[in-house]
Amino acid sequence: MPETTLAAAVRAAAERLVAAGVPDPLVDAELLAGHVRGLRRGEVQAALIRGDRLTDEDAAALDALVARRAAREPLQHLTGLAPFRHLELAVGPGVFVPRPETETVAQFAIDALLADADPAPIGVDLCTGSGAIALAMATEVPHARVFAVELSPDAHAWAVRNTADAANVTLVLGDLADTLGELDGTAAVVISNPPYVPDAAIPRDPEVRLHDPSMALYGGPDGLDVVRVLSERAMRLLRPGGLLVIEHGELQGEQIRALLADDGWRAPTTQRDLTQRDRATTALRP
Repeated sequence: MPETTLAAAVRAAAERLVAAGVPDPLVDAELLAGHVRGLRRGEVQAALIRGDRLTDEDAAALDALVARRAAREPLQHLTGLAPFRHLELAVGPGVFVPRPETETVAQFAIDALLADADPAPIGVDLCTGSGAIALAMATEVPHARVFAVELSPDAHAWAVRNTADAANVTLVLGDLADTLGELDGTAAVVISNPPYVPDAAIPRDPEVRLHDPSMALYGGPDGLDVVRVLSERAMRLLRPGGLLVIEHGELQGEQIRALLADDGWRAPTTQRDLTQRDRATTALRP
């Protein structure tokens, strides 16, 4: 039996993913083909143009991955990797897969650390999950000292793996409400992408609903239970003038600004992401 062309296999994979309702079927098909062949997406596209062929073994491996993706298993669980800013993070079951919109949220914390006059400013990432934001701060502001807290042992294990080579990251398994007490009054930035989905608001995407850990998603009846704790804890962690950055849902900005104002924060301001949706709220410690 002749070998399958890579182009035919990718085309068939994309058609199967279209039928399954996957949002970016061609991108996913190319990335899965790349995972099987050990190639980056650009290299896959070059191979398509060259007319490269797939062995039967690779074709079967791709077919199995496409079947799992068509069942709406997250792409990142299949490849084991999630891109985040300049990083490639290891991810899988038990950890929230970092999203592109969080890359813009992290920028607020990175900019504040870069602008800080302290020779070793302290950045704190609460609810770190895979360690994405913490590692971005640590690598893009290498003179910063970064502390990250995660409550889930499963997610913490992924963060340990991702931050293993970052000497300026301290990772803590614990509850954000009562960890890092030794840092109180010293942090320049506290950032968090906390669970903020209201308990009754079931996410539309199967990838989120079925595969992201519920601990990383749901934040109580109005989605703000963890945000309330975060506001109090960050007030103690930050030094005067320090910056708080909270990622949230696009309809929660007004509530969070009011909550922060009631807690005594200065200048609560909701920031938009690249799609012009409300995505994060920042505030300054008085």
